[in-house]
Amino acid sequence: MPFGCLTLGEKKDYNSPTEITDRYDLGQIVKSEEFCEIFRAKDKTTSKMYTCKKFLKKDGRKVRKAAKNEIFILKMVKHPNILQLVDVYETRKEYFLFLELATGREVFDWILDQGYYSEKDTSNVIRQVMEAVAYLHSLNIVHRNLKLENLVYYNRLKHSKIVISDFHLAKLENGLIKEPCGTPEYLAPEVVGRQRYGRPVDCWALGVIMYILLSGNPPFYDEADDDDYENHDKNLFRKILAGDYEFDSPYWDDISDSAKSLVSRLMEVDQDQRLTAQEAINHEWISGNAASDKNIKENVCAQIEKNFAKAKWKVVIMLEMTFFIRHLDLPPQTGPSFPEACWC
Repeated sequence: MPFGCLTLGEKKDYNSPTEITDRYDLGQIVKSEEFCEIFRAKDKTTSKMYTCKKFLKKDGRKVRKAAKNEIFILKMVKHPNILQLVDVYETRKEYFLFLELATGREVFDWILDQGYYSEKDTSNVIRQVMEAVAYLHSLNIVHRNLKLENLVYYNRLKHSKIVISDFHLAKLENGLIKEPCGTPEYLAPEVVGRQRYGRPVDCWALGVIMYILLSGNPPFYDEADDDDYENHDKNLFRKILAGDYEFDSPYWDDISDSAKSLVSRLMEVDQDQRLTAQEAINHEWISGNAASDKNIKENVCAQIEKNFAKAKWKVVIMLEMTFFIRHLDLPPQTGPSFPEACWC
């Protein structure tokens, strides 16, 4: 399917709103996100369904930048585990992105619905995401916001593939990146520590995802009152900087040493010592037979419902998070300070 007329960085004619409505039926808003509204869209010619993301230009520079960035990145990629961009339109007031529609469930929902859940199931999820991340990294693209909410099943078939969504924070790595970005609980130490960073931040986030999928618990969490955001996040960031996590009993008692080894190698504080995505794919827990087939559903589901059912992992606005990071009493960092931050 050809892209709607949009050539970034060049003088161009805008699409008229009727060009979009002549081709697509746009349904009701399915979801509102930080930068965009999400709709279901139906191609009037083929009756095929898509996801439509609408970015309003009037919402500011950051929204316009997020839209352009997501378009730029998604035009570069084609991988079975990444939702594909199929069409783009720009009117004078909006950007419209049309993507493949994933009709499956989020990973948490899938786990809760299973009668049997083991390390092998987790290994299958992590392998697919690792392969997509290794592909992105081969193109020098850093996703910067890998988290469980951005991993969904493509459809509801038993052996559906996993797909990665949401690329508005992804960035082409031309030299190391300096602005901190991401979701607090998944941030790598080098981001929290105000250092320049690159592709290893995605591998750290995959370690966090793997830790959660195997235990139902986040590796870094502060027990401060949920409304005490400042102390909660300061303590969270200090733990991340120190790599202060454990394989707590009883949650990890039935998990294989091989799985723990891979988590540890992905959540290595020193980014130079951290496994790359391709190295992780070659680990025995992913590519071999080291993943246990013991049923761990009962323990994992109990912890998922305790830790995540009430949506304790909040969205935090940019200025608050930037303030917290800058007031952690960290040792002075060399190099330039961060000009801006973006959080989800």
